[in-house]
Amino acid sequence: MLEYNASRPDVILKEYGRNIQKLANYLSTIEDREQRTRYAYTLIELMRQLNPNVKDNNETTQKLWDDLFIMTNFALDVEAPYPPPEVDILTRKPKRVPYSTEPVRFRHYGKNMERLIAQASELEDPTEKQGATIYLGKLMKTFYSTWNRENVDDEVILRDLEHMSRGKLTISIDEVKQGNLFDTNQPKSRSNNNNNSNKGRRSNNHRRKR
Repeated sequence: MLEYNASRPDVILKEYGRNIQKLANYLSTIEDREQRTRYAYTLIELMRQLNPNVKDNNETTQKLWDDLFIMTNFALDVEAPYPPPEVDILTRKPKRVPYSTEPVRFRHYGKNMERLIAQASELEDPTEKQGATIYLGKLMKTFYSTWNRENVDDEVILRDLEHMSRGKLTISIDEVKQGNLFDTNQPKSRSNNNNNSNKGRRSNNHRRKR
């Protein structure tokens, strides 16, 4: 007499197929626990061969035993190397992954910028801290310009820097604007220009004497 699918017992884990399910059901009918355990180990190896591409490690082996317990409705009593999984493993809702609460406007600076700011915030020397603040301001302005090609306001950069450092990195906005401290292409200082002009004068005078 033909056995129709409608009359067959359900396959709990379809990736293993009906034959493995039948063998799992048969394990529960073996009365001798020692013999039942030996058959269970044999079935585990058979289940492993159905997935030859999966790496052979402790995590994979434990998953095979978990699957075997699941296919026997957690009723299998054997000397297994791992404890049976919890009964609600199939119905348990996955843990919700917490979303970042960081405002969207700070994402263009990147995670590395957050790490740099965190490190600079722990500096104790005031001079080093101010130098780090100016350096980070320049870096943030460069990133901001890449993300938004419009003119970047130093006040926006300073506000973001203060927010991301929780107020530990700050500098006067007037000082930033007067010294163009956040600009990456600063003009040469007057002292350098004066030195260059003085060098030019000395060279000209030297030529005239000749």
